[in-house]
Amino acid sequence: MAATPTPPRKHFSMIRQFQLADWFTLGNAVCGVGALFAAMSYLETGDTRHVHFAAALVLAALVFDVLDGRVARWRRKSSDLGRELDSLADVISFGVAPAVLAYACGMQGLYDRIVLAYFVACGVSRLARYNVTAEALSGGSPLGKVTHFEGTPIPTSIVLVGLLSLAAWLGAVRESLWFGSVTLGGFTLHPLVLLFALSGSLMISRIRIPKP
Repeated sequence: MAATPTPPRKHFSMIRQFQLADWFTLGNAVCGVGALFAAMSYLETGDTRHVHFAAALVLAALVFDVLDGRVARWRRKSSDLGRELDSLADVISFGVAPAVLAYACGMQGLYDRIVLAYFVACGVSRLARYNVTAEALSGGSPLGKVTHFEGTPIPTSIVLVGLLSLAAWLGAVRESLWFGSVTLGGFTLHPLVLLFALSGSLMISRIRIPKP
């Protein structure tokens, strides 16, 4: 008896699996990449408008991040793919983009780089913990909705981005960065970068925050 032939895979089969909410998630990622480009443009040109563009794009990413969850609940459709997409987009928009923007604004010393790398690593770790514990944290709620966060959500980094935008508007960037710089062991640290260390540490903490 002849074996049943395997049906050919349809073109763009992965895209066909996307839910409406997933497209909002991709919008989040695209905004994050745009913020990275804006930060690099500021490094090249020194025009502070690019700092504001980057901040606006991170804010747009936050809007997309909020909408994708609302759309998923409205349509009552969620998936593991969507959850992974959301985490990857958040790493770009609320982890890497704020760190690169901070570097562009003048936090370029060795200790600054270590702190900014720590901040991104905390964001990645927090999202990984969220993904592996989401089912347990949902407490059997519909659509697997998580009832609370452990550690501050990574989108809270929007506060740091807003602070950098304000600093750029006031001219307090690069050599004029708030709180100046200190030299330790021959390497530079800008005290302002410690806000990123605090933000990262709160992300990986066990603080319980109710999820709306």
